[in-house]
Amino acid sequence: MSALPTRLRPLAAAFALVTCLATPATSTATARPNSPAPAADCALPGKTGWTDEGHDTDGTRFQRPGGTHRVLTLFVDFPDARATDSTDAYATHLAPAADWMRRASYGRSRLALSSLHRWIRMPADSTSYGFERDLTFEAHEKYLRDAITAADPHADFSRYDMVYVVPTKAAAAITFSPTYLYDPTTPGVTADGRRIKWAVTFGQDMWRWGHKVAAHETGHTFGLPDLYSFTGSTHRYAGGWDVMGNIAGAAPQYLGWHSWKLGWTRDHQVACLPGTGRRTVRLSPVERPGGTKIAVLRTGETTAYVAESRRPEGNDQHACSTGVLLYKVDSATPTGEGPVRILNAHPATTPPTGCTQLDMAAYTPGQTFTDPDTGVRIDVLTGDTGGDTVRLSKG
Repeated sequence: MSALPTRLRPLAAAFALVTCLATPATSTATARPNSPAPAADCALPGKTGWTDEGHDTDGTRFQRPGGTHRVLTLFVDFPDARATDSTDAYATHLAPAADWMRRASYGRSRLALSSLHRWIRMPADSTSYGFERDLTFEAHEKYLRDAITAADPHADFSRYDMVYVVPTKAAAAITFSPTYLYDPTTPGVTADGRRIKWAVTFGQDMWRWGHKVAAHETGHTFGLPDLYSFTGSTHRYAGGWDVMGNIAGAAPQYLGWHSWKLGWTRDHQVACLPGTGRRTVRLSPVERPGGTKIAVLRTGETTAYVAESRRPEGNDQHACSTGVLLYKVDSATPTGEGPVRILNAHPATTPPTGCTQLDMAAYTPGQTFTDPDTGVRIDVLTGDTGGDTVRLSKG
């Protein structure tokens, strides 16, 4: 799979995030027998000032992950790329994203998709907006502003939380699908008395990725980072696990860590070992609601190992491997540089057609992961249709 375009980055001033949650405790604690540590002891602080794996997501800059998100979809064409087809096929293409997000969030996040079924003529040619070059924050905001301004006579934007902008297939110059996150230090884009804070401007790659591109880009508005690599081999860190990596991956269900960060997985569903000690945990598959979703072994201020159970069902019905997925999280690692790194239990396995080697990463009963540098050991003890049992040890 070819690399995705480099993720759009706003100006440096736009990266300053306000910490809105207390900084979690560091990993100096020792787990007490018969007294499991609270989940908060394993929550990591964000350190990048942007989308990352920290739990202290800025609630004023990023969209709340829970509840109903009212989304208006606009369809745009251009003086140099005029639409000749109906908007219906475009709306139908993205519509499954609503059910996908509902399943992924255990019903805690819903996309209420509405469409303005008419072509909105943009004031400038498609080639003038910079998608074929290094798209800047300013150029991206201008594109969104032009779309909102042109559509304003036909829509009441005060009724919506977010906007999707979909170009005609004739606009080959609108190549990729960046997320717009507003910069509170600038006037931004407003319509009908409402600041447009979050938007996805789709490109022609939406026809390649399918409706899950909406789940990926909307995930950024919640504060999630990119798990694919901005340099080198594109999917070397996370493979096809989590839609924030390979959108077309075989197991796109959000990682349990992401579900916890977004509040879809509750604290009582997280087993935490914040320091030295041992803890045995029964995990319920992340594709299903209920049960303990992740076991977290904290190793430092910004680092942890996570174990979760994966099964080929729900959003992961085409998963290439099943069992316990282990990965390392670092909330100080920037988006696109491997903030999550999947640990491969089967590095020598030849994957079947349609799967990559990292897609075969799930651990099975009898397998063990150790990290001599941190004294971490994770044993997979049992596994069945109901989930998996793991033992975390440190020190």
